Amino acid sequence: MSAPTHTRYLPTAAAASRRPAAAGANARLHWWALALPALAFGLLLLLLAGSAESHAAVGEASALLQVTEQLLRVVG
Repeated sequence: MSAPTHTRYLPTAAAASRRPAAAGANARLHWWALALPALAFGLLLLLLAGSAESHAAVGEASALLQVTEQLLRVVG
């Protein structure tokens, strides 16, 4: 027994030319599509900025660790 298939509608060149050119310009990004790269950039910038002061731990938490703990307190 064969399964039914669905065929895609492919518009002809004449039908495509009647559509407005800016039909795809209304696409919107999700909020995380901008937030996640910005967050990753910020975290990498913090890692690079804190690496100049890297030394053996003397009981004091690093700035990156403090920022991470504060973010976890706010989110969690």
